[in-house]
Amino acid sequence: MTDRVGWLDCSNGVAGDMLLGAVVGAGVPLDVVAAALEPLELPVTLRAEEVRRAGLRAVRVVVEAPEAGQPTRRWSDVRELLGRLPDPLRASATGVFGALARAEAAVHGVPEDDVHFHEVGALDAIADVVGVCAGLGALRLDRLVASPIALGGGHARTAHGTIPVPGPAVLALLAAAGAPGRGGLDEVELATPTGVALATTLADGFGPMPLLRPTATGTGAGTRDPAGRPNVVRLVVGESSTAPGVDTTTAVVLEANVDDLDPRAWPLVLGALLDAGALDAWLTPTLMKKGRPAHVVAALAVPDRVPGVRDVLLRETTTLGVRETVVVRHAVRRTFATVDVDGQPVAVKLGWGPDGAVVNAMPEWEDVARAAAALDRPVKRVLAQAVGLAEALAAGSGHDEG
Repeated sequence: MTDRVGWLDCSNGVAGDMLLGAVVGAGVPLDVVAAALEPLELPVTLRAEEVRRAGLRAVRVVVEAPEAGQPTRRWSDVRELLGRLPDPLRASATGVFGALARAEAAVHGVPEDDVHFHEVGALDAIADVVGVCAGLGALRLDRLVASPIALGGGHARTAHGTIPVPGPAVLALLAAAGAPGRGGLDEVELATPTGVALATTLADGFGPMPLLRPTATGTGAGTRDPAGRPNVVRLVVGESSTAPGVDTTTAVVLEANVDDLDPRAWPLVLGALLDAGALDAWLTPTLMKKGRPAHVVAALAVPDRVPGVRDVLLRETTTLGVRETVVVRHAVRRTFATVDVDGQPVAVKLGWGPDGAVVNAMPEWEDVARAAAALDRPVKRVLAQAVGLAEALAAGSGHDEG
């Protein structure tokens, strides 16, 4: 099976106009983007131009709008305006502005509907959001992955005054999406709230460029042209072949070295990690500097569960830091069946391979232990019997017809 995949390279930052240039550069006609804006009846026009950024050819899309008379819009005003759009464009654009509203509400301590967008409520920002959503929709992607976002540093001027970079709204957006960010090469704002909201809301996952065969690349330019680096966002579009029945997703491995925790606490820590939403959690013995024995505690989590899993590691262990690595996870489809061990039901997890046949069949340990206690037998014998029944079940399952 072939999927159409897009990858956003945000290693030089991200902004609404940069993303708009990237989708146009990737092959979406400017007329398609302009047509998507027509139901809003806004006094804006779009113009695309070819520019150079640190020697790279890029597309810059300029949103031409009246300089004066742009109202300060609340979230309720913007939501009503976006209601004129057809679905699925309305849903995606509303989702982006909704994420912005939640972030701004958390930062300023006001109800979401009362959030005044100021900069991001301006006509050009509305055009950026709707245009990017329409452009990505026109590309008909099955999956969109975004790289860690370069945020920059220093300070930026806003309608509320001068704020530190990365700004509070940007950090709130990253936290809400479980998305990775890092400082940038320049002491300037590299990632705007609008750009971060678009990337984190529309992306299905975060990480390095996935395995794909590139078919198109769009390079979208920002307004600035700093020396020494291209102020661009790249959108790489390509085809990725995946086996049927295999779910490919982005996940995060969180790990920490611990050398001073009472080992009796480890079962509780692993349980707490799973309760926090980790897909898996494990412990590996290791040897640290000066010959100190220690353990590496690790957990695998989807991006939106990372904050809770990280909190468990910091709260329940003695570590002073957590490492995080973005990985690609390939998981086969799983179902459950039941085998009978001398009158005791034992659940069996079945793993289905790409060809539709069962490749793994394993009894659930809790059921095996319960059955052993009920039958008054050694658990190892009940486990062996359950494994034999599970293998027979798998052999008789043949290929999945559903």
